[in-house]
Amino acid sequence: MSTSATASVSTHILDTSAGRPAEGVAVHLSARSGRAAGWQALGGSATDADGRCKDLPALPEGTTHVRLDFAVEPYFEKKQADAQQDAPANRDSGAGVFFPEVAITFAVVPGEHYHVPLLLNPFGYSVYRGS
Repeated sequence: MSTSATASVSTHILDTSAGRPAEGVAVHLSARSGRAAGWQALGGSATDADGRCKDLPALPEGTTHVRLDFAVEPYFEKKQADAQQDAPANRDSGAGVFFPEVAITFAVVPGEHYHVPLLLNPFGYSVYRGS
């Protein structure tokens, strides 16, 4: 919950290659209090069936920058394995995942809420400040 002394963060992931939420993606949250400060790992979560992380840790007072680290490679590996199991005749040679992880860093101000959606596919991604 946001207070006047801290910012708050939420996120969700949409797999644009499937037009569905990305379930089971590990998300880690870090924060720092100024550009010169070191990153403090705050903990993490994983996306639910709706592609949302509903239990990210609260930000410490004085946070000015936040980093969300998304471990997307295991998600795409599982998706590829599931697809191969369903249709083994359509196996690809497996180029792998181009972006095995996505790190998003952004500035925050106290009292604001930051919703940061990740639109994801195996060969690209985009993010924006949502509402």
